[in-house]
Amino acid sequence: QVQLVESGGGLVQAGGSLKLSCAASGRSVSSLAMGWFRQAPGKEREFVAALTWTDSGTSYAKSVKGRFTISRDNAKNMVYLQMNSLNPEDTAVYFCAAGSRRVAGAIQYDVWGQGTQVTVSS
Repeated sequence: QVQLVESGGGLVQAGGSLKLSCAASGRSVSSLAMGWFRQAPGKEREFVAALTWTDSGTSYAKSVKGRFTISRDNAKNMVYLQMNSLNPEDTAVYFCAAGSRRVAGAIQYDVWGQGTQVTVSS
């Protein structure tokens, strides 16, 4: 079974950068749709960025487009999220997720990591 473990979160000042990592086991990330989501206190979990296997494309939430970059390293079986120009609104627990199928064209993310905290000050 696929397992995901996030790392790289921490405390950073506004305008700074962080790079999150997602280590996968059980399946190759090249054979899965991979995504990043986040959840702030008292708010719903929201989509951040995604990689797909069908077209090798990327997708980003409007709030992070141009600032965040999702990528994968197939040799290491890892997925990354480079976050630049961070602001306090980016403060949240960030989750790595994997999807193996689609329903009505929508990726079903059914495997999730434990999350890593990102806190942006000032």
